[in-house]
Amino acid sequence: MASASRKPRARSYDPVKVRAALDGQVRAVRNAVAVLCAASDATPLLAAPSRLRAWTVRQLIVHIAVCMETLPRRLAADPAPRGATADLDLRTYVNALGAQADEIAQATIAEADDLSGAGEPAELLDRYDAAAARLAEAVTGAAGTELVSTRFGRMTVDDFLVTRLLELVVHGDDLTAATGTAISHDRQALATVARLLADALAAKAPGGSVELRVPPFAVVQCVRGPRHTRGTPPNVVETDALTWLRLAAGRTAWEREVDAGTVSASGERADLSGYLPVMG
Repeated sequence: MASASRKPRARSYDPVKVRAALDGQVRAVRNAVAVLCAASDATPLLAAPSRLRAWTVRQLIVHIAVCMETLPRRLAADPAPRGATADLDLRTYVNALGAQADEIAQATIAEADDLSGAGEPAELLDRYDAAAARLAEAVTGAAGTELVSTRFGRMTVDDFLVTRLLELVVHGDDLTAATGTAISHDRQALATVARLLADALAAKAPGGSVELRVPPFAVVQCVRGPRHTRGTPPNVVETDALTWLRLAAGRTAWEREVDAGTVSASGERADLSGYLPVMG
């Protein structure tokens, strides 16, 4: 008997751990940007295409800087009115990104060019550092319960910082794919993003017939159908954290990863291709 779909319970994230992870991930991406900008062939490397909607590597780095600046810019320019409350949770935010991926991509391409102010490699690194400093200042000065406006609604600063981790981890992986310069992701940052994307899948495809495992970070049940309660689940999907974020972010295809053996899928319902990506 098929069970009724239930909205998965929202996961909470420790604000102290999120802030520490954000600091670590900012530094991890910065190390990769510094290596690129110091290379003897930095100019052609930065002009090369990335895998992200025809962006160059330089546009990608500037976009990461813009993502870091979003919190201080929005807190300063669009303070929440008195009595306002948060009306947006993290899973809804992630799913909304996927629904408006094309619109966001076009807007951010223009924003990256307009706000770059970074022509030479050294100027690009300075741009990144300035954005990181502005983010760190905002994180120190803002209360976790303060509200920040997004294109999808209002969320708390604590939740918004989780979305900054999402941007830095996913785009850090984009940078690695474009340049071959590996980023040593902060472990807590990677764990948080893996859990967030797994939860977003469970919200997009509610149910209990499939168990998604992303060891050692996340396990969620999803997809409408008979609910499993004890023993080994009949429908199991298992993959590593980086493969999962690439699937969830639309950077790779389900069939490709199954064929490569990076995704293990067992059971007649264990095909998640129809629910991917969970963000654009």
